[in-house]
Amino acid sequence: MADVRLEVWAPLATTVEAVLPRATDLADGSHAPAVEASASDVARPAPTRLPLTPGTDGNWTIDLAPGTDYLLSVDGGDPCPDPRSGRQPHGVHGPSRVFDPTAFAWTDDAWAGRDVLGGVLYELHVGTFTPGGTLDSAIERLGDLVDLGVDTVELMPLAPFPGERGWGYDGVSIYAVHEVYGGPEALQRFVDAAHGLGLAVCLDVVHNHFGPAGNYVATFGPYFTAKHHTPWGAAINLDDEHNAGVRAFIVDHAVRWLRDFHVDALRLDAVHALMDDSERHILAEIADAVAELEAATGRTLTLIAESDLNDVAMIAPTPAHPDTTGDPSLPATAASRGMDGQWADDVHHALHSWLTGETFGYYVDFGTAETLAHAFEKVFVHEGGLSTFRGTAWGAPVPDDVERRRFVTFTQNHDQVGNRGLGDRPDERLPAGAIAGGAALLLLSPFTPLLFQGQEWGTRRPFQFFSDHDPDLGALITAGRLQEFASHGWGEIYGPDAVIPDPQDEAAFAASVVDWAERDQPEHAAMLAWHRTLIELRRAHVRPGLAVATSHGEGWFALTHGPLTVVAAPREDAAVPLAGSLLASFGGAELAGGTLRLPAASVAVVGT
Repeated sequence: MADVRLEVWAPLATTVEAVLPRATDLADGSHAPAVEASASDVARPAPTRLPLTPGTDGNWTIDLAPGTDYLLSVDGGDPCPDPRSGRQPHGVHGPSRVFDPTAFAWTDDAWAGRDVLGGVLYELHVGTFTPGGTLDSAIERLGDLVDLGVDTVELMPLAPFPGERGWGYDGVSIYAVHEVYGGPEALQRFVDAAHGLGLAVCLDVVHNHFGPAGNYVATFGPYFTAKHHTPWGAAINLDDEHNAGVRAFIVDHAVRWLRDFHVDALRLDAVHALMDDSERHILAEIADAVAELEAATGRTLTLIAESDLNDVAMIAPTPAHPDTTGDPSLPATAASRGMDGQWADDVHHALHSWLTGETFGYYVDFGTAETLAHAFEKVFVHEGGLSTFRGTAWGAPVPDDVERRRFVTFTQNHDQVGNRGLGDRPDERLPAGAIAGGAALLLLSPFTPLLFQGQEWGTRRPFQFFSDHDPDLGALITAGRLQEFASHGWGEIYGPDAVIPDPQDEAAFAASVVDWAERDQPEHAAMLAWHRTLIELRRAHVRPGLAVATSHGEGWFALTHGPLTVVAAPREDAAVPLAGSLLASFGGAELAGGTLRLPAASVAVVGT
C-alpha cells in the first residue's frame, strides 16, 4: 500500500519532526513519547524521529505508511497530535494515525447527489441514535428513515472530543472521526450505505472554535488572534497576520468531507462566530471551493449555514460564481457568502412559542398568531426592528422572490431541545394533537423541514446536554450549564428549584438514548403514521414557487401553501369556514357543509 503524504502548516517553525512512538508507549497508555529516555527506559530504543520537508507558505510534508502512529514536534518541543490527523485511535491527546481515505471500495458510482433543499432532513446524534452508539449501528436504522420519507440524514459533529460522550461541538483534530463512533472508515461505510438507499448525507462541521481539551493547534502556528473575541475566547485567525494557512486549513477541511467521504452537504455551525474582516469572507472562499468541486465531480453539493444574523447576504452567490442561484433578488456582491441555504430560527421560535405559550428568554418577541403569520410569510421576524432579547435592532428583510426552500426550519433540533434546562421535548408538555399540528405546519410549509431523532413518533425521552471531560474541566462545564440555565429564564416553566442535569453525569447521556421500542406503542405508532402521511402529502403537492398565505382566529391558525391548507387548533375547539376535501386529520377534525370543525388539540389538512 502506497505511503500517504501528510502536510502540516507551521509557518514560524525552524524544524518539524514526526515522532513515532515505541510499541511500549502505546501499550502502557503513555502515548506521548519521551524526548529523552528516562533511567527506567535505558533498555528501550528511543522513539523514531523523522524530519518533515519544508515547502511553500509555511507547509511541511512527509510520506508515511497507512496505519503508522505518529506525533509531531515543532522545533524540538513536546510531540503533539497532527492538526490534520485523519484518525485519533488513542484519544485527543494521543498519537495520530495515518489514514488513507482513497483505500475505501465505494459502491455508490451511480449516485449523482441530491439538492437537499426542499426535501426532508433528519438530524441525528450518532452516540444516542442507537443503543450501539456507532455509525455502523446507525446504518441498521437507515431503512426506517427511508420508510418515513426522509431525503437527507444530517449527522451532528463527528470530530474527536474528550472521553466517550459528547455532542461533538467541542471537537478537536477536526479532520478525523470520533473513534467511539467507529472512526473514519465507518463514516465512509455509512455514506455508502445511505446512498445505496437513496439517502443523501449532511455533516455538521464546526469551524468557529476548537474544544478546550486536546487543542494543540497553537503549537504549530498562529491559528488564533486577539483581534476578535468570541464566546470561546480568542477568535480563529481569519484576518490577522499569517491567516492564509488557517484559511486553507478550514477550506480544505470542508472540501475533504465532500470529496473523500462522498458527503452531499455540510451544515456549518454558528457561522456568525467566524470573525472575518477580509475582503473575501472565509464562507465565500469555502463556497467557491465547493462550487469548483461540484463542477469537477458532477455531483450536487450543498452548503447550509447556521446563522444568527438574519441576513440574506448569507445565501447570495459569490462574485466568482454568480449563477449558482435562481433568485434574481440576491445579486453577487462583496458581502455575499455563497451559502445555498441557512437555518431560520425565527420560524422555530414563532411556531414553538405559539404552540406552547412560552414567551420568556429568546422567545420574548414571539408567541402571537400574528408573529407566526409573519414568520411563514416573511421568514425573519427580526428584519431590522428591535430584538428585545438582544437589546438592539436586528436583521434585514427577505425579498419575496427568494425561494423559501433555502431556509431550514424545525420544531425540534439538538439546540432547541438540548439547550432547554431539562432537555425536554415539546411532547412532554403538549397534547399529541398540538404536536401533530406543529408537524403539519412544519412539513407542509414552503421551507426545508428538519426532524430530530425520535420526533417522528412523538418520543418524550429528553435530549440532554452531556459531556465526558476530566473532573476539573468537567466542573467548569457543570457550573457554566447552571449559569446558562439562569440567564435563559428556564425557571419560568421548571420553577426556581428545578434540578438541572449534570452534563458530566453519565445518566444525562443514558436518558438521551433513543428508545426505538416506543414506536410499537399505540400513541407513538399513530404519531409515526401521521408524520409519514404528511411527508407523502409534501412529496405529492409541494414544489418551489407555490403561493403562501396565512389566516388565524380564536385558537386556530391556518397555512395555505399552494393546493394545501393546514388548520391547527392546539388548545381549544374551532370552527373555520373552508371549502375543499379533507386529505388528512389528527384528533377528530371534520369537514362538512363548508365548515371545518376542529376539537381542541387537533389538526386538518384540506386540499383545494
